Amino acid sequence: MIETAYRGEADKARMLALVRAHPVESIHVVDLPYRLCSWAFDNPANVALWEDEQGAVLAWATLQTPFWSLDYALHPDAPPDAHAAVLAWAAGRAGHLSDTPFGRESWFVAALDGQAERRRDLTAAGFAAQDSGDEPWSQVLLRRDGRLPVPPATPRPGFTIRPLGGQAEVPAYVALHRDVFGTPNMTEAWRRRTLDAPGYRPEFDLVATNAAGELVGFTIGWWWEGPGGPVAQVEPFGVRADARRYGIAWALMFELLRRLGAAGAAEVRVMTDNYRDAAYAFYQACDFQIVGNVIMYRRDTLVANL
Repeated sequence: MIETAYRGEADKARMLALVRAHPVESIHVVDLPYRLCSWAFDNPANVALWEDEQGAVLAWATLQTPFWSLDYALHPDAPPDAHAAVLAWAAGRAGHLSDTPFGRESWFVAALDGQAERRRDLTAAGFAAQDSGDEPWSQVLLRRDGRLPVPPATPRPGFTIRPLGGQAEVPAYVALHRDVFGTPNMTEAWRRRTLDAPGYRPEFDLVATNAAGELVGFTIGWWWEGPGGPVAQVEPFGVRADARRYGIAWALMFELLRRLGAAGAAEVRVMTDNYRDAAYAFYQACDFQIVGNVIMYRRDTLVANL
């Protein structure tokens, strides 16, 4: 297995292709293009690929600064030590990035509850499961049958649900995204890249506006023509705090689900923290059902063993 440097957009396509060809072991499949657009890729040192002697991708990894996470994928034919090699690379790179804008104090890795071998490898590499203790953190994958009927839902008078206005509305979207999540991680460059990403369809990129025309809510439905039929995933979804009592979340979600269903989505997925009672309860009320538990692993200091 030969480690190679990241070489730009062509490698992004190869990274996505690996996950889409072998989706079972990956958590981010449908919404992966959204993550591959992040500004973490502005520094090529954040990304590595591993190839066989013929140049086929066996593994890839990226330190996703906006998400505080290590994203990676392994080919089923990768050698037995591939996972350890990826985690060792992450340790080294994180140490070199610690004093740069791309560094983080802690890095997280998500693993499916049933990935016993992967979870053992993470523990051996110094990651600690976050599903217990004083501040436990775990997530859930939820699924909704795309053919289910969608209840009617309209926002209060003065509010409107419509598609994002393309590139011209990106600055307003970014400002709203930062307000909703309380972080500057979303950038205009990142959001602009999403408009050209695989699986992006503008009719599934929805915003809510108030009577003054201000953006107060947003959601994106990512699209993948999967082997079992079209699959969509909601990422991200948010409503400004002062607009959360007017039915905006329901109107946004039901309009997105209606559009996805009309386009033939076999299923719609979403991933959320299971400790966020409001979001968790909201998705369940929208007929999303739990299909998998996601254990979060944390390592506070990923430093190269020199």
